[in-house]
Amino acid sequence: MCGRVIQSSGPLRLAIVDGLDVSDSRLGNMARRYNGAPSQELLVIRQNHKTGERSLNLLKWGLIPHRCGDPGGGRRPINAKAESVSSLPSFRDAYALRRCIVPVDGFFEWRAIRGAGRKQPYAIAMKDGSPFGLAGLWENWRDPNTGEWQRTFAIITVPSNELVGQIHNRMPAILEPESYDRWLALEPDPHDLLITYASEPMTMWPISIRVNKPENDEPSLLDRVETRRCLGSPMTRTEAGTPASMKR
Repeated sequence: MCGRVIQSSGPLRLAIVDGLDVSDSRLGNMARRYNGAPSQELLVIRQNHKTGERSLNLLKWGLIPHRCGDPGGGRRPINAKAESVSSLPSFRDAYALRRCIVPVDGFFEWRAIRGAGRKQPYAIAMKDGSPFGLAGLWENWRDPNTGEWQRTFAIITVPSNELVGQIHNRMPAILEPESYDRWLALEPDPHDLLITYASEPMTMWPISIRVNKPENDEPSLLDRVETRRCLGSPMTRTEAGTPASMKR
């Protein structure tokens, strides 16, 4: 599961694909996202397969398959499992033809607290605060009632690494920079790129439950909070503070 992301660096720094030029983009003054949520428009990197040009665009999080006939858009999945993304009808066309990269500074996940009836949110990022790319899919869907086109996306998930596995069994598929070209190209099935990213470069820390509400969207959401650990808790690798570059 990946249900919230951080895009706090601004468009130029998030244009992490080599050769991407967005200096004249209308996105230059876009507000930074510290709590990007489903149904919101977020920055996504795509490639035009006819020209080879790459672009940074705003797409809505929650995929509407292009074959969907429901005027309401039908079900809008925010995630697609790597294990089935190439075979499920909702995703297979986009996986083969319309892959994208979702550039982020981090993401959030929630840990169930035994006996407490609540979940503790955590922020997860790179130790050095650098942005990174998540494997995604995008679609164009035309509303049959209005004729308007909607561009949407979903994030692919894989089994969690040792760090994220302390709180959840799934995490987004993080692409290695040297994999960006293959992922954006028209290779029909680059499934070997959808691997569980190593724990060592990453960090994780508990944050306020204010993040549960998407309307709360400011740098203070990334502040570390103290939590009470349960007996037998394996939480031993989450002591790092917030990477400073994420809050600039």
